[in-house]
Amino acid sequence: MYFCTQLRRWKMKFADVIGQEETGRRLQMLVEEGRVPHALMLCGPSGSGKMALALAFASRLLCTHGHADSDACETCPQCVMLRKWEHPDLHFTFPTIKLAAMGSEHQPVSDDFAKEWRHLLLQSPYFTLSQWMTEMGAANQQAVITGAESDELLKKLSLKSSQGGYKVSIVWLPERMNLTSANKLLKLLEEPPQQTVFILVCEDPSLLLDTIKSRVQRIDVKRIATSAIEKALTEQRGLDPDTARRIARIAGGSWTHALETLDADNENRLFFDLFILLMRLAYARNIKELKRWTETVSAYGREKQKRLLTYFQRMIRENFVYNFRNADLNYMTAEEENFAKRFCVFINEANVIDISELLGRAQRDIVQNANPKIVFFDLALKLIVLLIRK
Repeated sequence: MYFCTQLRRWKMKFADVIGQEETGRRLQMLVEEGRVPHALMLCGPSGSGKMALALAFASRLLCTHGHADSDACETCPQCVMLRKWEHPDLHFTFPTIKLAAMGSEHQPVSDDFAKEWRHLLLQSPYFTLSQWMTEMGAANQQAVITGAESDELLKKLSLKSSQGGYKVSIVWLPERMNLTSANKLLKLLEEPPQQTVFILVCEDPSLLLDTIKSRVQRIDVKRIATSAIEKALTEQRGLDPDTARRIARIAGGSWTHALETLDADNENRLFFDLFILLMRLAYARNIKELKRWTETVSAYGREKQKRLLTYFQRMIRENFVYNFRNADLNYMTAEEENFAKRFCVFINEANVIDISELLGRAQRDIVQNANPKIVFFDLALKLIVLLIRK
């Protein structure tokens, strides 16, 4: 294997956050100048390092020995507890699912999945909702933050700080709150408990109540620069420069996407195989096998189906652009590019827009809970006609 598989332990410091030096300095400045807001919202795309920044900021606030303009010391009693993310004054709120073993009246809360959450954090602060769903053992459920979660958080934050300093509440993906939970959190933000700092880690602020957004200090976290991802891949993962450059370009500013590309068994490998199979069966007009293909992907959960269609849309774009033979315009793995050498001629000016729109409509239908067997079989049949256009 061409890269190091040993994970480097993340040390809850700003210095460990990949490619977000400017935002890290801004957060450190808030502590240094004594301007820590009661509610902060870190907004940015998945994989940009928002959770890593939130954890580094929380660690600095809870550390008792670090200087205002520095990272957490890692040696004081507070930092010792933070190594396992078990500090009594650090509270996590995140989307959860209802498991079959839970009672009919029970609303799931974060404490139900505390063990799984810490396990994920100890591996890395860079993870996706999909990875978290897998950690929880989700099937086809939608993960939400329930009203019961906000009640639990209120109880915790109403208590005095056990260590005599700040109480920090990190809310991951607040856009996943149901309306009851959102209104209860709003009340907490309007009347925050003493010495409490809320850190919201958000990917889609448009889904939040405007009243919540008006009560937080927003900091936008940009996508990670390609050069920063490339450097991290060579230094932390031992990749050769060419492989690191290719993966960094594909990553699109997301460290989690870069790591997924490294994984030989990652989801995109499955999506790539399904894309090849769909295109070959559609071109061969093999209705029987297309129906079997449809049954396979229809068995996936809706979140996975949405990711599948997003991947397909990217592949259509990359294969169309590959016709121009300009390497700077393409963002593919070596395997994807090898397939594109033969397949790109079938994605051209006559069909690229219609195929892209077809995939977009399928994704919209899946989001709106349409029957996946109908959606994917319709997609497969229409591709038969579109692929022969020239």
